[in-house]
Amino acid sequence: MDLSQYKQAWKNQPEETYKVSAAEIYKMTQKRSTSFVKWIFIIGILEFVILNSLYLFVDMDEANKQYEEAGIKGFVFYMELFAYAVAIYFLIRFYLNYKNISSGESTKKLMSDILKTRKTVKHYVLFNLFLMFIVICVVGTTVMKQQSTKIPEDKVVILMIVTVVIGLIVLTLVWLFYQLLYGILLRKLNRNYKELTKLDKLN
Repeated sequence: MDLSQYKQAWKNQPEETYKVSAAEIYKMTQKRSTSFVKWIFIIGILEFVILNSLYLFVDMDEANKQYEEAGIKGFVFYMELFAYAVAIYFLIRFYLNYKNISSGESTKKLMSDILKTRKTVKHYVLFNLFLMFIVICVVGTTVMKQQSTKIPEDKVVILMIVTVVIGLIVLTLVWLFYQLLYGILLRKLNRNYKELTKLDKLN
């Protein structure tokens, strides 16, 4: 029996079993929410590991040489440190959200934890998009400066437009990727939150 069927049967039951059924519905919702948040944490770890594994396929000495020639070696170094620190912070937040939801003891607490989890994921996605936007702007500006002396002036505007379009396409694809990766779980969490809201009103 799913949650909606459970609630329908609950409406027609005797008053003496009211509290028992409310507790069962809460436990069911908590169990499902815990599973969703656990997957958010697991996906976050996998994303972190996979993205950092890409360095194994890159010649870092050559890459650092190109960064130095472009004048962005310092930017890349500090941006990587910043990205690592923030990524680890969000992974810790994902884990704490999972622990809080799995150990919740009341409907209001579970509702609050679900809202915190959704907010954490949204902030994580926005941070990654913002970070990528900064990188695209810096790399795009660097490329245009390097190419400005090699191409005619009337072509510089076209290069700028192409760079902006490519940047927007990349950001859109990343956003869609995150919608697929985390969006499904967030929507399921949101449904659980709505069910808990109804349950809280009935209490």
